[in-house]
Amino acid sequence: MEESRAAAVQELRARFAAGTTRPAEWRAKQLRGVLRMATEMEAEICDALHADVGKPKTEAHVHEVDISGQVVVLVCLEESQEMDETQEVLSLDPVIGAIAAGNAVVLKPSEVAPATSSLLAELLPRYIDSTCIKVVEGGVSETTAPLELKWDKIFYTGNSKVGRIVMASAAKHLTPVVLELGGKCPVVVDSNVNLHVTAKRIAAGKWGCNNGQACIAPDFIITTESFAPKLLEALKKVLEKFYGKDPLLSEDLSRVVTPNHFNRLLDLMDDEMVSDKIVFGGQRDEQKLKIAPTIFLDVPLDSAMMKEEIFGPLLPIITVDKIHESLGLINSMTKPLAAYLFTRDSKLQKQFESTISAGGMLLNDTSVHLTNPHLPFGGVGESGTGSYHGRFTFDAFSHGKAVLHRGFGGEAKARYPPYSSAKLKILKGVLAGKLGAHIQAILGFPRGK
Repeated sequence: MEESRAAAVQELRARFAAGTTRPAEWRAKQLRGVLRMATEMEAEICDALHADVGKPKTEAHVHEVDISGQVVVLVCLEESQEMDETQEVLSLDPVIGAIAAGNAVVLKPSEVAPATSSLLAELLPRYIDSTCIKVVEGGVSETTAPLELKWDKIFYTGNSKVGRIVMASAAKHLTPVVLELGGKCPVVVDSNVNLHVTAKRIAAGKWGCNNGQACIAPDFIITTESFAPKLLEALKKVLEKFYGKDPLLSEDLSRVVTPNHFNRLLDLMDDEMVSDKIVFGGQRDEQKLKIAPTIFLDVPLDSAMMKEEIFGPLLPIITVDKIHESLGLINSMTKPLAAYLFTRDSKLQKQFESTISAGGMLLNDTSVHLTNPHLPFGGVGESGTGSYHGRFTFDAFSHGKAVLHRGFGGEAKARYPPYSSAKLKILKGVLAGKLGAHIQAILGFPRGK
């Protein structure tokens, strides 16, 4: 098995060395193939996502097949600078960018979504050049074993625990990485907001994004103690409208991706430090792997729920006396992939922007910054390194190689030994951008030395 992996990598390197992936025509053909796959196989893609996580068709189309209808600019076709465009499909943005930049690619889909992984392994070879772009399926061993091989770039999306393993393996070969890891994304809610709109946008970003199983989903709310009851009531009304009186019966609510993740979330819910803090929801169905939207109020900061990324339908609300106290609280935690603020206070907005370190930031909404291909998307600190989306994905898989051409004229004697104070004076002037020094250097001063 290990020999076959090494052979596959050698085959990809041979194809790249032969120049197969470099012509703009080849790149454009592969990208059009991905677009055709998205168009022709949309039903199968949606079915696979539903099989893995019970993802509603609307979410599958909006979040995976074509994020908010946005078109990702992928590659400049050499001198003409024409753009070839395609949609984001099944979170294939990194693969699309790597192809656009002229790379050979190995894709390892997540083993926790077997239907989607199997579909990608089946479909991609039909639509793109499988001699240069390969799909590898499997579990943990199939993920970790390839990391022992030498790669030119590794792109990983997932949790920080695995991210550390990826980075440690890459360091053995000094391989550069892009890590998109998530984290605890905070939502600060001021008391001067449009309450109904705020509640809808928080709910859409949390439970309308795969039932909280998204890297940019709101992880916890911070608001003032006096405003919390109003916000809680608004969220309750919105959630009942979105998912009905029994959310477990709703077809619009995704299920938890695996039994292990389901049990992990139950452990967080049933922790004795927070189990009496549930103020809404809490229903669960082990057979269906579904957990209803669940809100907690005033959970302890040292509880397990506040120490790790939740990545599920649980949403704790933390209260403070004054809304500005939220800034210090956020900065006392690890840096998130996204930070959200709802307010009409321009001073608070500016303070939030300048004070909080996060991969990305969104004011008066949640999650939708992900859909803008003109914004870089990535983490900072423990939430990741590097960025992608749109042109930034192309850049992530490219190297800006500096090339300077010179003729044989224009020799400046001042740069060569033996050095002198006169030469140093000219060189200082050149480096400072002084016109007279440039003229002296071009004319060969100081003379005779």
